[in-house]
Amino acid sequence: MNPPESSIRDVKDHQPDGHDNLPVLTGAATTAVIPRQADNDDMLIALWLHGRSPATVEAYQGDVRRLLDFVGKPICQIILGDLQAFADDLERQGLAETSRHRILAAVKSLFAFACRLGYLQFDVGRPLRLPTLRNRLAERILDEGQVQRMIALEAHPRNRAILLLLYGAGLRVSEACGLKWRDCQAREGSGQITVHGKGGKTRMILLPSAVWEAMRSLEDPGTAVDDAPVFVSRKHGHLRKAAMERLVRRSAQRAGVLRLVSPHWLRHAHASHALDRNAPIHVVQATLGHASLSSTSRYVHARPTDSSGRYLPL
Repeated sequence: MNPPESSIRDVKDHQPDGHDNLPVLTGAATTAVIPRQADNDDMLIALWLHGRSPATVEAYQGDVRRLLDFVGKPICQIILGDLQAFADDLERQGLAETSRHRILAAVKSLFAFACRLGYLQFDVGRPLRLPTLRNRLAERILDEGQVQRMIALEAHPRNRAILLLLYGAGLRVSEACGLKWRDCQAREGSGQITVHGKGGKTRMILLPSAVWEAMRSLEDPGTAVDDAPVFVSRKHGHLRKAAMERLVRRSAQRAGVLRLVSPHWLRHAHASHALDRNAPIHVVQATLGHASLSSTSRYVHARPTDSSGRYLPL
């Protein structure tokens, strides 16, 4: 039933900015005005980052700060030309295409969020083009001999266990750093770990016996309580990501690998080597925690086992 005409008033002088022409229904009807979600840029960014992982929050805050320092104006005044100039400046600075892609993708995400909330009337980031990414996955896959040398030449028990876990379980560096003893359970002569991964998703991974034994050798009955970290820093807390990256890089150099190897390279090696040895692709997907099978299938394309060129009369 429609409200009587007398219940509809023109309240132009009393409406907030942007709602000058909205009628307000009085009496039994409800005023259909969407409340403002954020009063300033800081509030908007906090809403955008809510619920994300600490590592993502830190990275995205740095990306947005970089943009705002460059343009020197609040988000509501930024136009497409500002974003394009920012993108050009990132390229002039010599940033790798992957870094530029990540920064600009974060910026686009923020502006799309601001538009959905009504903080902006138009998503000025939507037309912004992201740098084309070349597929460099094949360059970051170590061969089996290189990985085995890295592990064999590592004399420090903790560091050797880290290498074995990163490779044997295909963990992300943040997942390995955050592992606690409560996440580790013995199982049929080996063990399994519960991993709290990307996007807050949890997965269980059955470990090879060599990995499990290397981890259990680090356990001190006096300190290995449930909430204690598996990989302990000098200050008796969780080993930090930067420290784990340094030890992996040193292990690779010791093994004669000339490239700058990161922990993620061992995750790549896990996927590629498991598929090479005929592991079912859905098992690799579950172990790595990929959201879709297409992410796992990249490793098949990065190291093909056959080529049409091999059938030519050459």
